[in-house]
Amino acid sequence: MHKVLSMAVITAALFNSSLAFASSETDDIQQQLEAIKKEYGQAIKALEDRLLKAEKGTQLANDKTQKLAVQLEQSNSARTPSSAKNSFNPAISLVLDGRFASFDNDPEDYELPGFSLGNEAGLREKGLSIGHSELTMSANIDDKFFGKMTLAFDEHDGETETELEEAFIQTLGLGNGFTLKAGRFFSEIGYLNQQHGHAWDFADAPLIYRGLFGDQLVDDGVQMTWLAPTDTFLQLGAELLGGSRFPAGGTTSGVGAWTAFADIGGDIGIEHSWQLGLSHWRSDNIKDRKSGGHSHGGGQAETPSFSGDSKISALDLVYKWAPNGNPNHRNFKFQFEYFDRQEDGSVAMLNSGPPLEMTSYDGDQKGWYAQATYKFKPQWQMGFRYDWLDSNNRGSDTDVLAEAGLDNEGLNPQRYSATLEWLPSEFSRLRLQYNRDESYEETDHQLLLQYTMSLGSHGAHQF
Repeated sequence: MHKVLSMAVITAALFNSSLAFASSETDDIQQQLEAIKKEYGQAIKALEDRLLKAEKGTQLANDKTQKLAVQLEQSNSARTPSSAKNSFNPAISLVLDGRFASFDNDPEDYELPGFSLGNEAGLREKGLSIGHSELTMSANIDDKFFGKMTLAFDEHDGETETELEEAFIQTLGLGNGFTLKAGRFFSEIGYLNQQHGHAWDFADAPLIYRGLFGDQLVDDGVQMTWLAPTDTFLQLGAELLGGSRFPAGGTTSGVGAWTAFADIGGDIGIEHSWQLGLSHWRSDNIKDRKSGGHSHGGGQAETPSFSGDSKISALDLVYKWAPNGNPNHRNFKFQFEYFDRQEDGSVAMLNSGPPLEMTSYDGDQKGWYAQATYKFKPQWQMGFRYDWLDSNNRGSDTDVLAEAGLDNEGLNPQRYSATLEWLPSEFSRLRLQYNRDESYEETDHQLLLQYTMSLGSHGAHQF
């Protein structure tokens, strides 16, 4: 009996010992598993952090590269084997533009009180028409120079007009941050002026551009820019221009105008970027700058002619936001420009004599616009813009000022614009735009439907 009990006690002890050992072994295995999970979890987290950091670094580099895309693109292609072929086979691109326009007021009666419009600036024709289309050819000439030419096709008074819009050469790899450009090009005054119209966020130019430049300032001359070797984007530049085109005027024997400009910008993290610009344009001794007046009483408008000195100062600010630094899916852009023009000379009404109607002229014109666009889906974008102008022009004969369109008629021209765009790809766009134009006494409700299509090679746009 005692033997049986002893055996039972021993068996129970062994069983309990086995259970304790098994439990201890299970705990050890569980602890090892937890340690492995923790170790691999930390390793995975470290890899994820490295990946995120690498992606952020790549996007930051892409953002900085985008700001210099045009120059870098030209410089890089000069170093590649394909540049030899490209020098004999220019890249060709074609931008097709068409639109439908509806206005409450007659486009022929359009005016900007206080501003004498040049370059036939104003509203386009009603109904369906071909817009501003462009044919561009560009290539590296060799490892030292790049060349570009743009022909513009536009519809005016029922006829298609062709104009040499751009034709210039530009240095590649000049060194020390310097770049030279010579020929016909868009001036660097302001922010929007240096961009082609098809890259604008609205179908028409801001009112201040229409009033000062006849929509856009293009001239023949030489431009020099210097890019500072700093992390912050800093560019300084100057232009010597022929001054034969509005807002200068007439044929000159040398330098008819000049421009100086400075741009500074940078990134705030990977999602925000900004750029601030200052610029100044000046032309002295302008002779007979012709612009469009407006008729009174149904008569034929006489042609205003300005002679004297003119100077324009400008300030521009641009801010961009894109989540995670990727603008393809969503992005926001704010853009602001302010211009002030001072003129001193005389205004004459050509074909008004004899005697020729003439007055002394002291011009003070200013204006600004602010616009914002929001790409809320990969293929959809909306925008809003507000324009405002002011003028205080003085002269010895107020009747002549009125005939020349330089009397502000007690008005401050202003306009509200809204757009909705469908962007199937980076090469195509359909835009619906509405303008409430309060430029003159009777408010004009304007509706524009526009398509813009890019075919062939197309370089990157500036910031």
